[in-house]
Amino acid sequence: MITVKIFTFNAYSENTYVLYDETSQCVIIDPGMYEGFEQNELASFIRQQNLKPVLLLNTHCHLDHVFGNKFVFDTYGLKPKFHIGELPILEAVPGYAPSMGFSRYEVSPLPDEFLPETGTITFGNSVLELIFAPGHSPAHLCFYSKKDHILIGGDVLFYGSIGRSDLPGGNHQQLIQNISDKLFVLPDETKVYPGHGPATTIGFEKKHNPFF
Repeated sequence: MITVKIFTFNAYSENTYVLYDETSQCVIIDPGMYEGFEQNELASFIRQQNLKPVLLLNTHCHLDHVFGNKFVFDTYGLKPKFHIGELPILEAVPGYAPSMGFSRYEVSPLPDEFLPETGTITFGNSVLELIFAPGHSPAHLCFYSKKDHILIGGDVLFYGSIGRSDLPGGNHQQLIQNISDKLFVLPDETKVYPGHGPATTIGFEKKHNPFF
C-alpha cells in the first residue's frame, strides 16, 4: 500500500510528494525545495522513516516543480525522469529564473532516460501508471495507482479548478479534453493530489468543478 507524504515548498506553495510502501522504497515527485530549510525538511523525513529513494519523477518541468532536482541528485544520486517533450521547458529555467526572483536556482541534471506517454513505473511492491495529459505544459504526465486509488496530478486538475494554460506550450482546449477523456474516466473515489492546493477526488470534480 502506498503512503503519500505531502510537503509544500517555495514561493509558489508547490506540493512536493514522497510516495513509499511497506518495502521502504520511495519515489520523490516534483521536488520544489528552494531554500536550505526546505531541503533539510525533505531529507529529515526520508531519514527518519528509513526510506530508500529509488526514483525522481517530474510531472512537468516548470521551475517551481524542479527547484529540488539538483539537491535530490546530489543527495540520493537520482536523475529526474519525465517526458522528453518537457525538456525544452526544463532547459529554459536557468534563463528566466533570475527574473522571477530565483537567482540561486541550481540547474537540474538531465535524464538518462525519458518516460513514455503510456506504461508503468514500479517501486517496491507498487505500480504507477502513466497518464499523458498535456495542456498546462506540452508533455505533462500524471502518475496513477489503480490499487491505491490515488493520482499524482501535477498542475492538470485542482480542487475546484484546472491548471493555467497561458504559459509556453499550454493549450486550454487540450487541457479540458485530457481531463475529460483521461482523468474523469478514473473511479470517482480516486484521490487527486495536485501540484498546488488541497487534495480532491475525481468524483467531486466531476460534479462541482466549474470548468466542466
